[in-house]
Amino acid sequence: MIHGESYKPIIAEAAKMAVGEENIYERVFIFELLKDKNDPNAVAGAVGFSVREPKFYVFKAKAVLLATGGATLLFRPRSTGEAAGRTWYAIFDTGSGYYMGLKAGAMLTQFEHRFIPFGFKDGYGP
Repeated sequence: MIHGESYKPIIAEAAKMAVGEENIYERVFIFELLKDKNDPNAVAGAVGFSVREPKFYVFKAKAVLLATGGATLLFRPRSTGEAAGRTWYAIFDTGSGYYMGLKAGAMLTQFEHRFIPFGFKDGYGP
């Protein structure tokens, strides 16, 4: 059975080959979205810093996809044992995307949904 942590290296390698390793920025903490000065309803980039080096980044973009994940570990998981540590309980899903989206003016809806993984015989699944 392939679990989520097995997919990440496969997808990362495919992404590096598709867009070029020089176009991928890893371990950059984005903390602010930059609004488009010509369109108040659009985001034109983001600001962040490296978590490993003393570097500050300003990204300019035609489109921005906010894919920070949800806010996991706010609730205690129902899964036990090995399933409790699977990748869908990522400790870095802190809800920061909700903050950035709200601050940039996005309408945040359907926050009543939360992820509950199912445990079944001989496997786990989101």
